[in-house]
Amino acid sequence: MRYLAVIYLFAGILLTSCSYKQDQSLFEQKGQTTDIKPIDKANIANYHIRAEDILQITNMNNNKSIVDVSAGTAVSAPATLSSQASIEVGNTYTVDDDGTIALAGLGRVQVAGLTRIEARKHIEELYAKELKQPLLEVKIINLKVNITGEVKAPGVVPLIKDHTTLIDVLGQAGGLTEKSDEKTVKIIRTDQNAKVDVLDLSDLKILGDPRIMVQNNDIVYVAQNRKAIKNANIQNFFTNAQPFLLLINTTLIIFTLLRR
Repeated sequence: MRYLAVIYLFAGILLTSCSYKQDQSLFEQKGQTTDIKPIDKANIANYHIRAEDILQITNMNNNKSIVDVSAGTAVSAPATLSSQASIEVGNTYTVDDDGTIALAGLGRVQVAGLTRIEARKHIEELYAKELKQPLLEVKIINLKVNITGEVKAPGVVPLIKDHTTLIDVLGQAGGLTEKSDEKTVKIIRTDQNAKVDVLDLSDLKILGDPRIMVQNNDIVYVAQNRKAIKNANIQNFFTNAQPFLLLINTTLIIFTLLRR
């Protein structure tokens, strides 16, 4: 038994000296961000339409179509949209590479470079010659945020509203899990000024922080808390130690038999 204690002690020292890399370090940023640039609170409203965007255009005076005939190329709602958003999809139009969409009675209309509101006013002005007081609603239905980490329903969340916050998208993702670290929620910006903002949701002041306004193609990552990391380390330790312990037990048995 004295040999067994010495062998187990040696194995313990050997295994505890090993380091274990955690999955939550996936989005670690080197250094600290000191030049945080506040986000425009109306960033989705200020989004400029691009090629391959999908527009939903509805005539509020006629919920079937912009005019009384089918217009444009109808497409199905993106698979990433919520069921509610899918129900709302009426006439949808994919912006071509030349920045135009095809509208009945108008032909090809340039919309790339315009905001949602600018596109709505532009199309209303064009249809004013054909319709009496046209009242249109224009939405960009392919804008999205990717959510991963310790949330109950990770995946893609569509940006339906002009003013969408981190709190909104976390709610659509089912909220945080019990393993989450609410003090370390990261928003990875993927635009030309790519950066990582680390937000502390445990601080009430975060509700007034402009950085919680999400943008198209943001990645939201919720890290694990210390307790979850510690439990994972312990589990990894015993998983990795199992072959060593089996080897030690086998060696001990052989050693005991040889001494008889």
